[in-house]
Amino acid sequence: MKTPLLAVILFLSVAVLNTGCKKTHTDTNNSAPTVTTNDVILDVTSTTAQSGGTITSIGTSVITENGVCYSTSNQTPTISDTKKASALISTSYSFTNDLTGLTPNTTYYLRAYATNQYGTSYGSVVTFTTSSTLSSVNGSVTTFAGSTNGGYGDGLGTAALFSNPAGIASDASGNLYISDSFNNRIRKIAPDGTVTTVAGNGNAGYNTTDTPAADAEFYGPQGLAVDAQGNIFVADFGNNVIREITTAGVVKTVAGSGIAGYADGAALTAAKFRSPVAVAVDQSGNLFVADRDNNMIRKITSAGVVSTIAGTKTPGYVNGTVNTTNGTYASFRDPSGLVVDAQGNIYVADLGNSAIRKITPAAVVTTIAGGPGQASLVGSPTGISMDSQGNFFITDESGRIIELTSAKVLYDLAGSANVTGFADGSGTAAKFNTPLGICVTPAGGIFVADFNNNSIRKVVVVSTN
Repeated sequence: MKTPLLAVILFLSVAVLNTGCKKTHTDTNNSAPTVTTNDVILDVTSTTAQSGGTITSIGTSVITENGVCYSTSNQTPTISDTKKASALISTSYSFTNDLTGLTPNTTYYLRAYATNQYGTSYGSVVTFTTSSTLSSVNGSVTTFAGSTNGGYGDGLGTAALFSNPAGIASDASGNLYISDSFNNRIRKIAPDGTVTTVAGNGNAGYNTTDTPAADAEFYGPQGLAVDAQGNIFVADFGNNVIREITTAGVVKTVAGSGIAGYADGAALTAAKFRSPVAVAVDQSGNLFVADRDNNMIRKITSAGVVSTIAGTKTPGYVNGTVNTTNGTYASFRDPSGLVVDAQGNIYVADLGNSAIRKITPAAVVTTIAGGPGQASLVGSPTGISMDSQGNFFITDESGRIIELTSAKVLYDLAGSANVTGFADGSGTAAKFNTPLGICVTPAGGIFVADFNNNSIRKVVVVSTN
């Protein structure tokens, strides 16, 4: 897991309250610490939860106490309310606190605090509600298709073979589509587990003209998306283009020249990408691309025009409102996964920043979980998907599957950060080896492209009361 950085973090609160305050000494040369509250709550049950914060500056004296304070009635809690101190830290760093003895079905207001001799500072307030009866949430993992042996072969379930599957998407009927990256093919898994090949002849290459699916060539295909009509869109990583597999079985290029670079404009004659790794489609047929090595999110309209909606070629971590007139684009670092909701909001797995970012239709970029100062929350996020209730499912490529609920509660469902292997099972007993793509089917099934295990894994969320 990445080590939190010594940095002043731009932060977005989970709650609507933004009530940071600070006591200061009358001598302006002396200052209290500065602290931010973790923007999500972890592992909420009926009586327990976990939260914490990041001290971004110790001020002008050593830290004497740090932790979280919370209340069920005071919407701006202080250390005079209930508090839970953490192990004392003396440098700018992150801390977590296990909260126990909470009241079931109760709303809490919480914020981080840090104290030195010149005063106590508070982060922003976050809110969470305990469950009535929930005691734990985890994921039960099975292998749906493929095996660790790797290779190429159609068949049923674990009799089929893949070679480093990277992207995964579902159509309206619950069929899965897999970018079988080292086989340079796009595969299909029916709901009964039958695996077939949709496109690709296995050669690493590129067709400059429309080509029958069986004769098409790809070069390390990555992310996938399926539109309402059943057309499949492919982030053809090595070719630096976006491809389409039509329902008529024809593969064609929809954007990109095939030459790595950066350029907006007409999709087929001017636009350039550099290592596109993920693609998503909205209800209007617009495509969105995580252009990883350009550190940008790009848009391809149904009319065939490519534009940049957020990000700059220089990697970074900046939120804000994108304004193309004055050249303000916010910034990302290796964006690697995308999903679009019904309202047109785009959610980005920002791998290099250990963050989940949001881009609204009004071009406002925010962080909804994680960030450089809270790297442990989502680790190294590479894939992201959303269910019909607005819950997110995220792959941390270091070895775990995460759920971020619509209430901004985070659960580690299966696997463990920085642990690799292969094992079915529940919770931390399950093991992955570089999980990349993830998708949720219309029926609610969660499926993961387990890259280095050459397998497609299924995760079932189990809530224990």
